[in-house]
Amino acid sequence: MRFGVVILKGLNRLFPPVVHPFNLQNKGEMTYAEWQYQKGEDTIRYFLPYHSLETMFQDKVVLDIGCGAGGKTIYYASQGVKQIIGLEILDRYREEAEKLAQKYHQEDVFTYMVGDASQTTFRENTFDTIIMNDAMEHVADPEAVLMECHRILKPGGHLYINFPPYNHPYGAHLSDAIAIPWVHVLFSESTLIAAYQDLLKGHPDYQERMSFRFSHDEKGKAHITYINRMTIHRFRKILLTMPFVQKYYYEDPLRKMVAGIRPCPVCREWLTKMVVCVLQKPAASPIESTNS
Repeated sequence: MRFGVVILKGLNRLFPPVVHPFNLQNKGEMTYAEWQYQKGEDTIRYFLPYHSLETMFQDKVVLDIGCGAGGKTIYYASQGVKQIIGLEILDRYREEAEKLAQKYHQEDVFTYMVGDASQTTFRENTFDTIIMNDAMEHVADPEAVLMECHRILKPGGHLYINFPPYNHPYGAHLSDAIAIPWVHVLFSESTLIAAYQDLLKGHPDYQERMSFRFSHDEKGKAHITYINRMTIHRFRKILLTMPFVQKYYYEDPLRKMVAGIRPCPVCREWLTKMVVCVLQKPAASPIESTNS
């Protein structure tokens, strides 16, 4: 394995570093929350061919699943929401998110909440809009999360999903240290973890990043647990089992020049930058409305 680590680290020197918010924050250039805020529009631009910002947010009660440091959630708040909750599995970003909300005068409509998206404490039919930006590839139980979204969406409400599939060039989600595209295909999981560990040594947030990315089994062996290896094929199969109406679906190619060869299922997995989907909870029937 050590030889593989040496090869990986040597190859990594040949590629320019990928701009990553963790590294920007370490350098004091920008906080993670501020970076998210500035990228807020980019996180939802894939949905704009189907819905406008006003349709998604104006006067809506909104849930942002996997909000991270809350920056993108606060950007959404600035689009005229009635109320917005950023749901995150980790508590460590709360202070950063709340400070940013105050900076942009959104503290009255924004709430940072810690919880598991597969089993929330929200009542049925709570939200008009749910956003899952770069979250579908991280959740441990995607089916349970989608069913929970269905439960807490209002009838007629929309769920907006976009995520990079696992076979994306940086689908391993280790680009804060490893800039080699498709590195998770070229090297074993154990080599990836060991190289990432070596490359991160000396960083002030070393322990935080290691615990964030990896977990250990009962034998002490590390595994990548930050992602669920969500492929396009797996996601499409999951959608077939869900009680939503699919309103919009799009696979954004890595480059325009490869769009012509992407109909091949294998090529689609490797040459897609982002999977985009808008799902709607069916509106209640007249009988259901009368009985409710």
